[in-house]
Amino acid sequence: MKWRNRGKPLAVILTVVLLVVLLFPFFVMISSMLKSAEEVYTNPAYWIPKSWQFSNLIRLWTEFQFATYFKSSVIISVGSMLLNTLLTVPAAYAVARLRFVGRGMILYLFLVIQMFSPVIVVISLFKVVASLRLLDTYLSLILANAVFTIAFTTWMMNGYFRSIPKEIEEAALIDGCSRVQTITRIMLPIAVPGLVTTMIYSFIAAWNEFLFGLTFIQSKQKMPLVLGLYNFVGRWTTQWELLNAAAFVALIPVLVLFYIIEKRLVAGLAGGAVKA
Repeated sequence: MKWRNRGKPLAVILTVVLLVVLLFPFFVMISSMLKSAEEVYTNPAYWIPKSWQFSNLIRLWTEFQFATYFKSSVIISVGSMLLNTLLTVPAAYAVARLRFVGRGMILYLFLVIQMFSPVIVVISLFKVVASLRLLDTYLSLILANAVFTIAFTTWMMNGYFRSIPKEIEEAALIDGCSRVQTITRIMLPIAVPGLVTTMIYSFIAAWNEFLFGLTFIQSKQKMPLVLGLYNFVGRWTTQWELLNAAAFVALIPVLVLFYIIEKRLVAGLAGGAVKA
């Protein structure tokens, strides 16, 4: 016990140091977005702005197409989330409840698929999207984002479905419910925490996605927010104060949603590890 008590101060110090290191980039971002253009390039640099430029946040909406980028990101993220959920629920239910050859291996294949970067298939995917005449459309990003998150969300929802006692489902089937009715009336209401977690996860993944937007979208009217940030990077100079302000605004929905699902996400990861 004495050794444990002696180790606590060291653990606290290491935790504080780690937090400082991790949060320092966010401090620099907030400091830079509240500076004027002249202050950003002042040498030597100082951390606390001399004059707080909250107008930088207002300029995003009045002088630039930030509202358009924000709207595009919302459409793409919500569409990807709904399509992902529509595909994930039956897939996860089938793996969790139905008996077929290779059922246990499928979950591991989902994890293997998740390890591959979209960079590997982006050229082939571009050819497919172009052949379908979906370039420069929201639908191309919705389909791509939904497909590339379905493996992980299916894995998580499988854990939630398997945590539900089979007796509840069997009772519903005996009472005359079909498989579809059992899923919609019994399984999903019980697995609401897992369903919300997977939906928010797919939303965040689509919100932060950059590569597909850069590859499939050409017009500024349909650019997602993360791609629109590049408009503040010029050939000769970068508007760091506006770029950091835009990044801060783009980060807010992700932080809020991650705060909501943080505990449920951990539970979903643990639930998905149930042995088949």
